[in-house]
Amino acid sequence: MNLLLSDDYLLQDYPENITNTIRSGHTTYLRFNRKGDYLASGRVDGTLVVWDLETMGVARKLRGHRAAITSLSWSRCGRYLLSACQGWRVVLWDLQDGTRYREVRFRAPIYTADLHPWNHNKFVASIFDEAPSLVDMTGPSDVKHTLPSAPRRTNTDADAATKEKQAKDDAKQMTTATVWTATGDHILAGTNKGRFNIIDANTREIIWSEKICSSVVTTLRLTGSGRELLVNSQDRIIRTFHLPNLSAEGLDPDTIQMPLEHKFQDVVNRLSWNHVTFSATGEYVAASTYNNHELYIWERNHGSLVRMLEGPKEEQGVIEWHPHRALLAACGLETGRIYIWSVTTPQRWSALAPDFVEVEENVEYIEEEDEFDIHPQEEINKRRLDREDEDIDVLTVEPSKAYDDEVGGEGFRMPVLFNLGESDSEEEFVAVSTGTVRRRSLGEGHEGEAPDEEKPVGGKKTMAAKGTKGRKR
Repeated sequence: MNLLLSDDYLLQDYPENITNTIRSGHTTYLRFNRKGDYLASGRVDGTLVVWDLETMGVARKLRGHRAAITSLSWSRCGRYLLSACQGWRVVLWDLQDGTRYREVRFRAPIYTADLHPWNHNKFVASIFDEAPSLVDMTGPSDVKHTLPSAPRRTNTDADAATKEKQAKDDAKQMTTATVWTATGDHILAGTNKGRFNIIDANTREIIWSEKICSSVVTTLRLTGSGRELLVNSQDRIIRTFHLPNLSAEGLDPDTIQMPLEHKFQDVVNRLSWNHVTFSATGEYVAASTYNNHELYIWERNHGSLVRMLEGPKEEQGVIEWHPHRALLAACGLETGRIYIWSVTTPQRWSALAPDFVEVEENVEYIEEEDEFDIHPQEEINKRRLDREDEDIDVLTVEPSKAYDDEVGGEGFRMPVLFNLGESDSEEEFVAVSTGTVRRRSLGEGHEGEAPDEEKPVGGKKTMAAKGTKGRKR
């Protein structure tokens, strides 16, 4: 019914103000699934929380990490969720029952981990001070393939001094961001020296390399079509590129060109950018600012700034745009809350009845000839009984216009979570006894703290656990 009351074609393509604030612990990372009905968030304690955007409630909680979450990635079907943390582990979760489907350990913290767009048993990871890794989990044991970080060199006939200098430079190259192309045939990688590498996923070799910025590449994002690339780096400039069709037949790597489309930056304040993202259609670019609480939105066609979103007075970290709607989600660095910006939807009451007409001012009503005719009671009862005999289909789910391109027909639907303690977003319920709960008092039961009965009061320890002797009278 809420969808019927909204006039989507009258709304603008970017959000305006904060419409919701949700919280479960201290959030460090966010990611929407492909359908856009769930939002996954990773917390600083390693817990994953999956939010239902329709009800803004918790649909699932996943516990398996012991360190802050650094990356999240959904499978195409929406059933599997890949999470990486600073504790050197990557876990693939099965949301059908909330279990750990596979777990992979590395020798260092993970920057990013991205699932293959068509095969949930493959992912690529960029690792701190280590070479990136392509992991295949198809078999019973994980297979790790080391990927190169050094750029592709074309001057093979250089002298010994030049080759030695290049070898020293190549040894300093470390991959800091990786992402799959839309087809899954190639891997796009950015390095700490501003290099951009295109890696063939089959041969695991770099087929094209170019220096695109002067500092560390922190974020790589693709549009839904996979033809536009968004790059964020520490040189305070956001860049967009046109990505060629890398899966074309007979493609010569030497003829690959990746033209620069736009550069987005704050020339006056010289702001750095924490995180960047594309809009649902790729027409806009949004970014969260370092040491600032504002979100910037640029329009890609002209490269102009169209909106600065002002919300809470705290710095925003990871920012994500909904895959189908004008909705932005960002997590605050200080409080860990998730703030959601969207468009205030005007209600269209004419959708409730086909003959309902909205008017701007009073108009004279013209009565139809048979509008107020009096019908016999028998005819009225007959019409009512005829309507009751109609079969109404309440089981068939009609696909939404935005989600009818799901792979393999019907998409995955997460089972309903009936556990009250797991579904509460603020974790404010405490189990008193079997079947009885109460609300948690302010400041009670936080992680690392003792219960109220064991806390010292007024600097002195309580003696509730010891028996006291009564004085004889």
